[in-house]
Amino acid sequence: MMTKGNQTVTGNSLLCIHHQMRFEIEIEPIFASLALYDVKEKKKISENFYFDLNSEQMKGLLRPHVPPAAITTLARSAIFSITYPSQDVFLVIKLEKVLQQGDIGECAEPYMIFKEADATKNKEKLEKLKSQADQFCQRLGKYRMPFAWTAIHLMNIVSSAGSLERDSTEVEISTGERKGSWSERRNSSIVGRRSLERTTSGDDACNLTSFRPATLTVTNFFKQEGDRLSDEDLYKFLADMRRPSSVLRRLRPITAQLKIDISPAPENPHYCLTPELLQVKLYPDSRVRPTREILEFPARDVYVPNTTYRNLLYIYPQSLNFANRQGSARNITVKVQFMYGEDPSNAMPVIFGKSSCSEFSKEAYTAVVYHNRSPDFHEEIKVKLPATLTDHHHLLFTFYHVSCQQKQNTPLETPVGYTWIPMLQNGRLKTGQFCLPVSLEKPPQAYSVLSPEVPLPGMKWVDNHKGVFNVEVVAVSSIHTQDPYLDKFFALVNALDEHMFPVRIGDMRIMENNLENELKSSISALNSSQLEPVVRFLHLLLDKLILLVVRPPVIAGQIVNLGQASFEAMASIINRLHKNLEGNHDQHGRNSLLASYIYYVFRLPNTYPNSPSPGPGGLGGSVHYATMARSAVRPASLNLNRSRSLSNSNPDISGTPTSPDDEVRSIIGNKAMDRSCNRMSSHTETSSFLQTLTGRLPTKKLFHEELALQWVVCSGSVRESALQQAWFFFELMVKSMVHHLYFNDKLDAPRKSRFPERFMDDIAALVSTIASDIVSRFQKDTEMVERLNTSLAFFLNDLLSVMDRGFVFSLIKSCYKQVSSKLYSLPNPSVLVSLRLDFLRIICSHEHYVTLNLPCSLLTPPASPSPSVSSATSQSSGFSTNVQDQKIANMFELSVPFRQQHYLAGLVLTELAVILDPDAEGLFGLHKKVINMVHNLLSSHDSDPRYSDPQIKARVAMLYLPLIGIIMETVPQLHDFTETHNQRGRPICIATDDFESDSGNMISQTVAMAIAGTSVPQLTRPGSFLLTSTSGRQHTTFSAESSRSLLICLLWVLKNADETVLQKWFTDLSVLQLNRLLDLLYLCVSCFEYKGKKVFERMNSLTFKKSKDMRAKLEEAILGSIGARQEMVRRSRGQLGTYTITSPSERSPSGSAFGSQENLRWRKDMTHWRQNTEKFDKSRAEIEHEALIDGNLATEANLIILDTLEIVVQTVSVTESKESILGGVLKVLLHSMACNQSAVYLQHCFATQRALVSKFPELLFEEETEQCADLCLRLLRHCSSSISTIRSHASASLYLLMRQNFEIGNNFARVKMQVTMSLSSLVGTSQNFNEEFLRRSLKTILTYAEEDLELRETTFPDQVQDLVFNLHMILSDTVKMKEHQEDPEMLIDLMYRIAKGYQTSPDLRLTWLQNMAGKHSERSNHAEAAQCLVHSAALVAEYLSMLEDRKYLPVGCVTFQNISSNVLEESAVSDDVVSPDEEGICSGKYFTESGLVGLLEQAAASFSMAGMYEAVNEVYKVLIPIHEANRDAKKLSTIHGKLQEAFSKIVHQSTGWERMFGTYFRVGFYGTKFGDLDEQEFVYKEPAITKLAEISHRLEGFYGERFGEDVVEVIKDSNPVDKCKLDPNKAYIQITYVEPYFDTYEMKDRITYFDKNYNLRRFMYCTPFTLDGRAHGELHEQFKRKTILTTSHAFPYIKTRVNVTHKEEIILTPIEVAIEDMQKKTQELAFATHQDPADPKMLQMVLQGSVGTTVNQGPLEVAQVFLSEIPSDPKLFRHHNKLRLCFKDFTKRCEDALRKNKSLIGPDQKEYQRELERNYHRLKEALQPLINRKIPQLYKAVLPVTCHRDSFSRMSLRKMDL
Repeated sequence: MMTKGNQTVTGNSLLCIHHQMRFEIEIEPIFASLALYDVKEKKKISENFYFDLNSEQMKGLLRPHVPPAAITTLARSAIFSITYPSQDVFLVIKLEKVLQQGDIGECAEPYMIFKEADATKNKEKLEKLKSQADQFCQRLGKYRMPFAWTAIHLMNIVSSAGSLERDSTEVEISTGERKGSWSERRNSSIVGRRSLERTTSGDDACNLTSFRPATLTVTNFFKQEGDRLSDEDLYKFLADMRRPSSVLRRLRPITAQLKIDISPAPENPHYCLTPELLQVKLYPDSRVRPTREILEFPARDVYVPNTTYRNLLYIYPQSLNFANRQGSARNITVKVQFMYGEDPSNAMPVIFGKSSCSEFSKEAYTAVVYHNRSPDFHEEIKVKLPATLTDHHHLLFTFYHVSCQQKQNTPLETPVGYTWIPMLQNGRLKTGQFCLPVSLEKPPQAYSVLSPEVPLPGMKWVDNHKGVFNVEVVAVSSIHTQDPYLDKFFALVNALDEHMFPVRIGDMRIMENNLENELKSSISALNSSQLEPVVRFLHLLLDKLILLVVRPPVIAGQIVNLGQASFEAMASIINRLHKNLEGNHDQHGRNSLLASYIYYVFRLPNTYPNSPSPGPGGLGGSVHYATMARSAVRPASLNLNRSRSLSNSNPDISGTPTSPDDEVRSIIGNKAMDRSCNRMSSHTETSSFLQTLTGRLPTKKLFHEELALQWVVCSGSVRESALQQAWFFFELMVKSMVHHLYFNDKLDAPRKSRFPERFMDDIAALVSTIASDIVSRFQKDTEMVERLNTSLAFFLNDLLSVMDRGFVFSLIKSCYKQVSSKLYSLPNPSVLVSLRLDFLRIICSHEHYVTLNLPCSLLTPPASPSPSVSSATSQSSGFSTNVQDQKIANMFELSVPFRQQHYLAGLVLTELAVILDPDAEGLFGLHKKVINMVHNLLSSHDSDPRYSDPQIKARVAMLYLPLIGIIMETVPQLHDFTETHNQRGRPICIATDDFESDSGNMISQTVAMAIAGTSVPQLTRPGSFLLTSTSGRQHTTFSAESSRSLLICLLWVLKNADETVLQKWFTDLSVLQLNRLLDLLYLCVSCFEYKGKKVFERMNSLTFKKSKDMRAKLEEAILGSIGARQEMVRRSRGQLGTYTITSPSERSPSGSAFGSQENLRWRKDMTHWRQNTEKFDKSRAEIEHEALIDGNLATEANLIILDTLEIVVQTVSVTESKESILGGVLKVLLHSMACNQSAVYLQHCFATQRALVSKFPELLFEEETEQCADLCLRLLRHCSSSISTIRSHASASLYLLMRQNFEIGNNFARVKMQVTMSLSSLVGTSQNFNEEFLRRSLKTILTYAEEDLELRETTFPDQVQDLVFNLHMILSDTVKMKEHQEDPEMLIDLMYRIAKGYQTSPDLRLTWLQNMAGKHSERSNHAEAAQCLVHSAALVAEYLSMLEDRKYLPVGCVTFQNISSNVLEESAVSDDVVSPDEEGICSGKYFTESGLVGLLEQAAASFSMAGMYEAVNEVYKVLIPIHEANRDAKKLSTIHGKLQEAFSKIVHQSTGWERMFGTYFRVGFYGTKFGDLDEQEFVYKEPAITKLAEISHRLEGFYGERFGEDVVEVIKDSNPVDKCKLDPNKAYIQITYVEPYFDTYEMKDRITYFDKNYNLRRFMYCTPFTLDGRAHGELHEQFKRKTILTTSHAFPYIKTRVNVTHKEEIILTPIEVAIEDMQKKTQELAFATHQDPADPKMLQMVLQGSVGTTVNQGPLEVAQVFLSEIPSDPKLFRHHNKLRLCFKDFTKRCEDALRKNKSLIGPDQKEYQRELERNYHRLKEALQPLINRKIPQLYKAVLPVTCHRDSFSRMSLRKMDL
């Protein structure tokens, strides 16, 4: 049933082609058959394929016995299907030869003995063999005998072919020679490119669709054993073959060569025949050798409905037992015939031929096993069953004894027995396993209707009528169901059709009066039938059930209503299919068999196929074939009604075989042959025939009406199963409705009159009950309810196409009501709302969605006679309130008129508003879903060719105008795309607290109403819904993806909506709302910024899986029609300055920054958006493509934003409120300039900007001064662009800016200063800044100034020249910075130098300090960043105190001294300080009180990040007075909160280990290569816990890269460097770890860990040495050098390395070294003793080191070296005494420690404690004499005491060095 010609092959197919078969000797013809076997299932899984490769000469030997060969029997290639491939499949080849005398072994002997090579040697013997063979062929040519066989393990071939690297693989298989096992031989004899090591196991290798073609050479065959021919034996052999120690290897093989190609079957092979020998695709040349499709007998059930006629019977004679038969019967063959009567001439030619013979024959013989009375057979006899069977059809088996030897008067064959099988039994096909008795004589008359088991009188039977012949009969048929339940049902239905009673079913006779009950029970019994036949006959079964519903049968004069029974049966069958065939569902959970039934097969029964169908070729013209029940003489099983046979001749049908067409007519009688080729299978009665012949009145019920009715009234389990598969009944109903309209020509009828009231009521009831099911069960049966919900939605969607739309809308409304009423009572509504969303989404996917929303209806106001500007001015206020504007407001709100008019769009937008409402409880999980719904809708409108015209698009966009408001409402919740920029977040221009009172919070009230389905109350103030109170609520922000989709939707509406409508609406909006809109646009700019290819590559490398699919579609959509937007660009650009772009046609693609594809329309077929999950790594081209789309989207989005801004400006320019809004417009504009933009966009953007500045100059120079600074920065940045058009536009803009500023006040100091500042900050921060281009732009500006005739007489040109000169200077400075871009320290040094150069111009110095702060933050040097900010604040304070004297402001730098001692360098005391009152000086935004506060707050934040909480306090000390003066309680509470945080952190982290402030190193550079740095010494501050190796590695690596690795050398010691000894061509770096150094007096102030790490200027490092040059020596010769460095500024400073300005050294003598060591030890002991909480481990460690006996160079040794005798040099007296006192202290501390330890230890450490104490006493005794010896001289005043700073270095040698 799995042939390709007729249906899709569900499994995998192989093509086998046989090339040649050669034996060592060629003496006779050999015949082969090939079949597949599954060892595990013990099942033959294909029919036999017969082939022979005999030469013409060999075939000639058989001429007399074999009729001329039909071309169909000459096939050498076959296609096998394997539905369930597994490791257990074998390809078995069996060989037969012509029968000859002798058993198989004798006959095979010559094949084993002779070798082809010795042919000449054995010539005579061969001649003899040939002549013998010739004789046997002449005499016994029609009989065969078994000869040999072999098997191929299919999966090994497939897997090895897959693994060899050739296009086609040659595999040679020799079956088991004596050398090794079969499988070893098999592996070693593969002739591939390499031997095959692996034989696969497991199912992984079972992929038959894609292996490489292989050529097999089979070299060995096993001879057949006469007594082991059965399938059982074969399975044993095959199982054995897989074992390494195969029995088969002991057999001697027959050597031969059989070449076979195995490859995956091609899609449609040429010259291919089906198992019925019909052509799969018609081909003209019938002389070509065909390929045969081989029928599969699948190992397990295959569920596929019959769609072709197939009626085959396979007969397998298995064994015969004649052991107890008298007489000679040894060489037995069985002749099999298919008879239609009892006369010998009644054999039908329906047995398929094997190879090289006729196509069909009347008889088949089994092979003979020589001299065996009980032979086994392995034949397969294939019969083509007639379409109609009668009781006389039977199989006749005749047994013959064949005499092999030629004897006188013995006939060739002697009949020795007969038996038979009747084909029909009680009208059912008889198949299965039979064990038949054999009769010794011909059976008597009329035997064929009885079975041979019946003891007929007077007959002789072999072995007393016992069963001696085993045979199996298998049918593969699309006519015979072979299932009793189906049979009964079909037979009864057929009896009704034919009106033939009584009906005989099985052993029952059913009378007409009993028919109704039987019919009902047979319908309900359908459940018991097997699933496989149910699926095979599914189409017919459903057709019949539907027929019973539509035309109730008339039984005994009564109409019997079977609607309910049929409905129940359908429901249960469908559920069964659904449950059992899980793997067969599509993504909506619909079973594909059922879906295809509805789509292709189902057709209304009352549309007779013979009636000419309206419309072209009926319903679709595919050829369709159906099988149906008919009866001949007696009610038989299903008979053929009409068939499609591919050869154009109908299959044979019983009766006298005349021409096929006559036979068909004879069956169908007077019924018209159905040639209409309709898609649907259906009844073929014409109505007249129907009335005359059947007892059925044509009561025509309409199927959809009946179905709806049954569904509404059903209950219990039936209803449940109908609900489970609601989709099926819904789709069936819809198709039925459409057919009904179509066939009754009602498609043009008005919708209201298409269907009767009753039906509409049923539908309404149905929808309502299903909706209530959804509402009540969604928590219990989630999965089922989801399916039900989508099915219902699809159903309503379909109804919109055929029923009255108002009616369908009322259905939708009723569903909505049910859901809404439930929603109120739910604590967590999100699941139900989610279901409602799915429901709505599906309904809105209707193809006429737009039309359903009545886009052309007049909500619109009549056009105002005068243009909008004047009409706005005519009503003095900008906010007009007449009637018409109320209508405008309605269009933009979810108002009642809007929702009535645009019903579905209203629902969608209400849904969006409800879910996005921040107050909505628990719905935030649905944000993405609802946003995607709107997004997909807009995508589909955009790509829809019906709406491509701009006017129509504007109409469509009208349906979505309220979307703008809804999205404005969500501004606070949108993902903040701006955070990724270097700006500080987005400007939210609404101070949220101020509008508490004003919360006309639209959504809560109206949405509640909307959910309830009632009307929305009219809102009085236009657009009031935008003023949501936003305070006191934490918003859940949307994800970036959702926000992006929302913004795309917004842009789409803004792009396509009618401009005048937008303008009028903008006129109505309050300032606050317009600002909201501008915020949105600002966000859009950030959201759609072009990210560049790099980002895509990065995402690609992360295998970024999110499906961008839908987003892409709308993006393409928005990109779509740049052309359609010309009007929008044209406006207000005509009357601008000199440099505007006048015509939109100049939006030329050529200047576009990414591939000049600007105007490409992105069609679906060009954008291959593939879901990223399929394929992780995108190719280069795809990444390019994504980047291109992203770029085009960015451009388009920004152009839409620009257009909207223009509309806003036009709207506002005539109202009073313009100031506040124009600032917002400017902000968006500047923001868009700051993002990456395409050249196309920038040209327009600059034009708009120039227009804005020329129309409203005071805006920029008086109100929005910060914006002016921003604008200068943006313009300068674009002046350095690499694209010339952008440069020219930017220079023009910049020049006009100066000019306008000049015209206002005769100088343009402001712009001058802003430009200079901008340049500085640009250079400081921008990485990819190109000064060459910038210089060109400056030159352009200079040229403009020189050629500007109007201003030639003024000072303007000179001022411009000054400015340009100044800018060039800054640029040169910065070139140096470029060079050091990679060296962070050097870069900061340069910035520091530039900032120093600006000491006189505070604004610029401030800019550079800011730049430095930025650089530090980037590298996480928060302390340094904080210092920069403190310096900035100090600078601002200096100038502020000059400007205005306010008590609470800091006096200047002095105030900041506590924060950092370095800050005094900001004081403005020198002569050249500018006065802050001058125009353009100190006018930046920072030189204000709020600027100062901002800087200080940032500084505090940075200190906090650096962990320097004490400094945070100092910063706030400056801030608090300012806030107190302003009575700003809120700020103060925040500050005190932060202070509390800071101090509590100090408390928790008191030890200092938790916050490491930094590690310091002295770095010296030596060598001319370093340039400025040569012989400079610095102290570097590195992050905490930096090891010496790390900084050494970093610097060595860095300079190595710069100068070459072999040039840089690190000096390993820290001794002074002698410049003369160094190699002049090398660069040396010396790095030493240094520690902060404090004098004793300093230690009094520096108590905490912070004190010891802040404000550091002195550092120390120690170098041990001995006088003879070694570093380390004995105790008495060990000296130490301490080096103390002083730096120019205190750490932390505004840079991380500071120059060393001063150096001094102290040298300690050995005894001083000893004193230091002992002091340190004593300190450790004291610390360990008094630690709280106590740490016994640490205490014991320190004790062990102090009193342990074995300590080398321990305290005792020190005492013995230095204290054993009084020094001779009186200078050392003091030291000696000091050391003595140290030891005294030390012993005391040891004792304390021991006492403490005793209190801490447990009993297990008692012994250890004793040991420690013993050691201590020993030490004390040894030290006693040394400690008690005092130096008498010290106690007289001998030497005058000279006072020195250090207590113990009073007499030390000190060397000063500067």
